[in-house]
Amino acid sequence: MPEETHATSAFLSGIREGIEVVSVAIEVLAIVIIVIGIIIGTVTFVRRSRPRWPDPVAYGLYKEQMARSLLLGLEILVAADIIRTVALEPTLNAIAALGLLVLVRTFLSWALVVEMEGRWPWQPRGRAEPEPVASTTE
Repeated sequence: MPEETHATSAFLSGIREGIEVVSVAIEVLAIVIIVIGIIIGTVTFVRRSRPRWPDPVAYGLYKEQMARSLLLGLEILVAADIIRTVALEPTLNAIAALGLLVLVRTFLSWALVVEMEGRWPWQPRGRAEPEPVASTTE
């Protein structure tokens, strides 16, 4: 019987370590996405602004690139937090902290959408504003 308990404990410990590694890997992915977005956006901004400094069109595109990178990074960070909290530490305090993190990140996401599109996420698009088109590979 003690061997079973030890084996079960070792197995559960391995699963916990695996979940921790996965959640950290997801966080690193989010950071990489944000950093790459900043680098690509900055390089593009500098190239577009070279002939005419400051170029308001290039600046607008730069802000949009930054917002999209941050938005995607925030979404991925929320996923990592959910995995870590639900799988590793499902206590009331941890879930309350997760709720607060999700609220803050949701507010930031909404603020980024307002910055990019000039409307709240739940507001309908204007008539002149086209719906995003999903690309298909055939």
